[in-house]
Amino acid sequence: MGRLLTRDDIRLLVQRHGADILAHDHMRIEMRSYQHGSVTTFAHSIRVACLAVWLADRLHLWRRVDLPSLIRAALLHDYFLYDWHDDDNGAHRLHGFTHGHTALVNALRDFRLNRIERDSIARHMFPLTPVPPRYLEGYLVSAADKISATRETLSMSRFNKPELPR
Repeated sequence: MGRLLTRDDIRLLVQRHGADILAHDHMRIEMRSYQHGSVTTFAHSIRVACLAVWLADRLHLWRRVDLPSLIRAALLHDYFLYDWHDDDNGAHRLHGFTHGHTALVNALRDFRLNRIERDSIARHMFPLTPVPPRYLEGYLVSAADKISATRETLSMSRFNKPELPR
């Protein structure tokens, strides 16, 4: 890729390489669950995918990154399929430490994943999870997730949470 990608270029790449994931029935669960502030898990996953591609592009990593795996891992990194804010008698108390594994188990049930995708999903919460990602794609997903989560959590729109359909 010679020139820098535009936002529209990045959105098209995410849609192309993540079409099966974005169209899956379980994405409706992500659309009905808040992740950070007033951002749904679905919107957060798309933001992470777009930002991971943007980071790879701006850092000129195209010879070292598998683009489809990067996008698919980013879209599935929070595929835990529950709203961790719901009262659950403490079952999600360790969500930050455990949801990468839960997302991987769910993603393996619903999609065929390669080793890069599996590793990136399972280890995206490093250093909360003690083992770092094995592949560059995992570091990009992890960085994009932390940047997005911080931005979403500190956004003033977090105070304007509309009621989501159940």
